[in-house]
Amino acid sequence: MYYVYILRCRGGTLYVGSTNDIKKRLETHNAGKGAKYTRGRLPVKLKYSESFATKGEALKREAELKKFSRAQKLSLL
Repeated sequence: MYYVYILRCRGGTLYVGSTNDIKKRLETHNAGKGAKYTRGRLPVKLKYSESFATKGEALKREAELKKFSRAQKLSLL
């Protein structure tokens, strides 16, 4: 399974990403070894996720979510 997720970072900002192991990825983000964006905005909390059968589907959805406005992302949470 592949996942697309939205994290809420310190300060209330949102981050969209994808992974095949959501628990491990969240731990990586909170250890300061995740995306550069989240490193300075710790801790992060998982607020939303979707699962997909293929990596391609997950990456396509990630790209869609990254284009969403903040209001649209918040409506998913």
